[in-house]
Amino acid sequence: MTFDFPAFLVLASAVTGGIWLIDVLLFAPRRRAAVAAASQGTAVPATGAALGKEPVIVEYARSFFPVIFAVLVLRSFLVEPFRIPSNSMMPTLLTGDFILVNKFAYGLRLPVLNVKFLDIGEPQRGDVVVFKFPLDPRTDYIKRIVGVPGDLIDYHQKTLYINGEAIAQEPVGTYIGVGSGREMTGAHEAIEHLGGVDHAILTRPNAPNLPFGCQVLALGPVKVPEGHYFVMGDNRDNSNDSRCWGFVPEDKLVGKAFAIWMHWDGRREGLPIAWSRLWTGIH
Repeated sequence: MTFDFPAFLVLASAVTGGIWLIDVLLFAPRRRAAVAAASQGTAVPATGAALGKEPVIVEYARSFFPVIFAVLVLRSFLVEPFRIPSNSMMPTLLTGDFILVNKFAYGLRLPVLNVKFLDIGEPQRGDVVVFKFPLDPRTDYIKRIVGVPGDLIDYHQKTLYINGEAIAQEPVGTYIGVGSGREMTGAHEAIEHLGGVDHAILTRPNAPNLPFGCQVLALGPVKVPEGHYFVMGDNRDNSNDSRCWGFVPEDKLVGKAFAIWMHWDGRREGLPIAWSRLWTGIH
């Protein structure tokens, strides 16, 4: 069973806020009145509540509500943290990277309901995005957008084609991986010029044109439908992406990845922290 953290935050905010609000409107005035009456000698308080003491449940609700609500707002509308679990976005992102995702880059959505109530921007080619996996929305994926609505996408001979034009690549050399990415040592690294975004990719010349099990592009170009996006991993021969299962609907987008704030990989030699990756941008 998958734990639904956004639903928990909404429920916890409603419960703690509701308890606090009911007390403020109904019970707190009665306690104050009882204390005032006792101080004037017109009544004798018999309980802790009558003495003006706040109930424990109200005290906890009043303490926790601002914290829970602040986390809900921050996580739903501003920034959400994620951890990279695989090598599919190497060399841009490594296993063990902890990243931050901009939740308002493509508009604001209501938590849990996922209904957009404010348009702010549109996804662009080259954006690194987190999204709900279309075949299992309980799982978060991260890939790079390479095709926007209306684009004709093809991929063969390790080259991406958009609307019939090959996307230029500039060879870098042989890649040397570390830690959990050591398995990618020997791959060819290149800089792909995807519109206005220059980013690194990895390929293996002797690997099949498409990763095992991928078949969306097996028969040639596909057109990205309206309201959908075509995504690929930067580790082109080791990525389960749109080449395998199709397009990402706009309403499955979570946000745009923009920074790495921590890297922790237990398979690294020496310290598991890669200090050079801390607080670096994602391009």
